[in-house]
Amino acid sequence: MVIRRVYVIGTCDTKEAELSYACERVRAMGAAPVLVDVGTRGAGAHADVTAAEVAAFHPDGAGAVLGLEDRGAAITTMADALTRWLLTREDIGAVLGLGGSGNTALVTQAMRALPVGVPKLMLSTVASGQVAQYVGATDLAMMPSVTDVAGLNAISRRVIANAAHAAAGMALNPVPEDKGDLPGVGITMFGVTTTCVDHMRAAIAGQAEPFVFHATGTGGAAMEKLASSGLLAGLLDVTATEIADHLVGGVMPCSADRYGVIARTGLPWVGSVGAVDMVNFNGRETVPERFNARNLLVHNPQITLMRTTPAENVQIAHFLTERLNRCDGPVTLFLPLNGVSAVDAPGQPFHDPAANDALFATIRETFRPGPKRHLVELPLHINDPAFAQAMAAEFLRMLS
Repeated sequence: MVIRRVYVIGTCDTKEAELSYACERVRAMGAAPVLVDVGTRGAGAHADVTAAEVAAFHPDGAGAVLGLEDRGAAITTMADALTRWLLTREDIGAVLGLGGSGNTALVTQAMRALPVGVPKLMLSTVASGQVAQYVGATDLAMMPSVTDVAGLNAISRRVIANAAHAAAGMALNPVPEDKGDLPGVGITMFGVTTTCVDHMRAAIAGQAEPFVFHATGTGGAAMEKLASSGLLAGLLDVTATEIADHLVGGVMPCSADRYGVIARTGLPWVGSVGAVDMVNFNGRETVPERFNARNLLVHNPQITLMRTTPAENVQIAHFLTERLNRCDGPVTLFLPLNGVSAVDAPGQPFHDPAANDALFATIRETFRPGPKRHLVELPLHINDPAFAQAMAAEFLRMLS
C-alpha cells in the first residue's frame, strides 16, 4: 500500500525553522511529512528533498535555476522545475506551502498542475487579498498567515500548526474515488444559452452526468482542468463568449489555451458558438470610452453587454477553428444559423445578421473537416429544442 505523504514546500534558506515546525506538527498528527526545499540561494540543512534535486528537473538543468542574481528569474525557473518534479510523485497525500509572495507564486504554480482532488493548501502572507492568479481553476486553498512567515512566535506557531494539521488530516483521510454511475460531461452555459443547456441536460438524462460551468473565463478554465484531470468523459461546449472577451477586452476572457485540452486529451467534444454576439463588461460606467457608440445592453447594474461586430466575429471564428483543427479526437462543431443567443433573434437588441454571416462564413472557410472532425450547420436558433437535441445526440453517439 502506498503511504500518502504531506509534501511541505518552501525556501529553507529563509524559512527552515517554520517549515521544520510544520513537518513536526504533521508528524505529530500521524502523517508522514516530506520537507522540500525550493530555495535558490542556499541549501537547507534538514530538507528531505534538496533544492538541487528539484532544480535538476528544469529542462535546462539545475544551472538554469540555482545561483541566479535576478530573484524574479530564479523564482520563475524554480517554479518550472518544481512543477515537473511534483508531477513525478506518486505518493502525494497533500501539498502544504508556506511563505510570502515569492514562494506563494512558486509553489502554487506547481499545485495548479496537480489534478483536481489532490489536497493543496498554501499558507501565505498574501492570502487575504486578490488570489485568483494563485488559485486559477483548481481546488487550491489559500490560508492567511496573519503574521509574516518570518520566525516562530505564539501566533505563527498556532497558525502554522493549524495549516499542518489540516494538511495531515486530508492526507490521512482521502476521499474515496467516486466517478459516479454515468460518464461525466462538461457543459458551458451563459444566461442567454440557458434554454439550450436545459434541453441538452434533459436529452442526456440517464446516459451521462452533466457538470455545468458558467462561461465566465474561470468557468471554462475549471471545466478544462477537470477534463485534463481525467474527471470528464467529454465536453458539450455550447457557449464560447469567453473568446469574445479574450479578443476584444471583456472582463470574462478565456486564455489563449482555450480548447487546448481537447487536442491534448482527444476527449469527445461537441460544441457551438453560443453567446459570441457579446463582449462582457461590468457596470455601464466601466465600458471603455472607445466603445460608447457601440450597441450596448445593460444586462443588470453589474453587467453590460456589447454586441460584437462582423470584424470581431471573423477574429472569433479564426480563434476557434485554429484550435479545433489541431484536434485528432472526435470533434463536431454545430452552427445555429438562426441566432447564437437569446438576445440574437428577430426583434432582440443583438440581432445582427451581417455579424453572424461573417462568423459563419469564416468558420466554413477555415474549419478543416477530417475523419473525426465535423461541421454541422442547422437552420435553427441555439435555444431551439431541436438544436440542443442534435448536439446531445451527437455527443451520445461519440460516447457509445
